Amino acid sequence: MAIDLAAVESSVRRTIREIGLNSATASVCFLTDREMARLNAKYRGKKKTTDILSFPSQERAKPKTLRQAASALRGEFLGDIAISPTVAWRNAKRFGRSMAEEIRILLLHGILHLMGYDHENDRGEMERQEAKLRRRLRLA
Repeated sequence: MAIDLAAVESSVRRTIREIGLNSATASVCFLTDREMARLNAKYRGKKKTTDILSFPSQERAKPKTLRQAASALRGEFLGDIAISPTVAWRNAKRFGRSMAEEIRILLLHGILHLMGYDHENDRGEMERQEAKLRRRLRLA
C-alpha cells in the first residue's frame, strides 16, 4: 500500500495552519501492525494494534481553548505521530473513505493529542474540537 508522503506533509502543514499553530511541527512515521502493537502495549497497556499513537514532545495539560493552546505552542515541535497504514486502510474501508482522507483524519486526531487533548478523559471536548476542525478542513 503506497502512501503519498508529500501529501502527508502538506496535510500536516494545512492542519497546523488551520488550528493556528503556524510554524509548529510534528514528525509522522508509518509502522507495521506488529510495531504499533508493541508500542501500544508498552505505552498504553493495550495488547493490540491501533491506528494511531501520539507522543508529545513534552507533557501538556488539556488546553482551556484551542486558540490558547495554539497561541502557546506556535513554532514548537509538538511531538511524534505513529500511524499503522494497515489499520488506517481497514478503517477507511469501514467508513467509506479513501486512504488519503483517513490519513488526514488521523493526522488531525494525532495533532490534537500532541496539543494536550485526551478524548478518554475530557468529556467530549476533543471530539467537539475535532468535528469542528474536520468541517473546516473538509474531511468526512
